[in-house]
Amino acid sequence: MNTTVSRCRVFVAVIALGGVVATATPDADPDIRVTPIARDGQVVVSFDLSDGFTPEVRDAIQSGLSTTFSYDVDLRRGATLFDRTMASVTISATVRFDNLTRRYQMSRMVDGRVEDARPTEVQEAVRNWMTHFERIPLSTTAALEANGEYYVRVRAHTRPHNAWFFWPWGGAVLGQAKFTFIQ
Repeated sequence: MNTTVSRCRVFVAVIALGGVVATATPDADPDIRVTPIARDGQVVVSFDLSDGFTPEVRDAIQSGLSTTFSYDVDLRRGATLFDRTMASVTISATVRFDNLTRRYQMSRMVDGRVEDARPTEVQEAVRNWMTHFERIPLSTTAALEANGEYYVRVRAHTRPHNAWFFWPWGGAVLGQAKFTFIQ
């Protein structure tokens, strides 16, 4: 009887700890919604990082810390042993808040080239700039095989990786979407 009571106590303790852990985790993890389109001789991709612009990220930006979201975008074809990368693009969205002028300076780079840069005073514009991308050219359709199965994978990560600052999604966030190329 004593061992039965001990087992019951351990079981209740595990359930109680599980409830505490479950309530301590964030409500929503970041997710990337990916939409590839193969049309007019081009493969383009649009994607959104949801729940990535957390209060912690917003506070870091507001402190004046230059913050970058980097996205590695790969067009891949599945294979038996190893998937083959058909095309790859790296996109970086950076923002820095100037406490004196109360303005954000935003820039976007594609494969190391500055594609766009602009200032804003609107925080919602910053969130959109960092997490929403439309029709990013990835490859020509000439590189694709008719009726081939492909997928686009987007991996997001943040910079800087400072030990003193807790990034809410410290590792990488991954999203992907499959498609069949029909010619």
